[in-house]
Amino acid sequence: MRRQASLVLLNTLSLSRLPMAVAFIVIPDAKVRAGLVILAALSDFLDGWLARHKGLATRLGALIDPVADRAFMVTAILVCYLDGLVSLPELLLLLVRDIGTAVGFIVTRLVPGLRRVELKARMLGKVVTSLQLVTLLCVLLFPPAVRPLVALIAVLSLASVVDYSRAVLRARPRGPSRSRPSETTGARGTPMPSARK
Repeated sequence: MRRQASLVLLNTLSLSRLPMAVAFIVIPDAKVRAGLVILAALSDFLDGWLARHKGLATRLGALIDPVADRAFMVTAILVCYLDGLVSLPELLLLLVRDIGTAVGFIVTRLVPGLRRVELKARMLGKVVTSLQLVTLLCVLLFPPAVRPLVALIAVLSLASVVDYSRAVLRARPRGPSRSRPSETTGARGTPMPSARK
């Protein structure tokens, strides 16, 4: 019972980034938005740390955490674009990794030979996410630093997409598989993440 309560609390912590995204939309104050970015980053770090170090990693949590994370990040970046704080090229460069990851996810679902591949977070992706958070803070509080950060994110995002693609291709099954779905796959052989991070 205690573990179940801990899991509910952990998933609630992850899902807290969704109302933060809504608050980012409705509250125009730059300092409040910067505070929301910091809170989102802290909640992301905390739920990942707790999941790993307290043995609370679950397949459900592994789905909730990245969805909530990207929902906040993409929402915040789009809001900054709509408010005229970033240009269209900067918007696209900031979202290169997210677009690439989304395309990669769709491809792994559509290509039969890749459906059993377990999708995991990669270090370069985590670096890009951290830089996106720093860039959002600079957009809100220190605009002169935005352009060089966007350029760095663009380069690392492309490297991240290449790294992610290579990891998926290396992990694909060799030849036809007759085994039953493993514990990391769903009933139809759909890959399920094994950890939250």
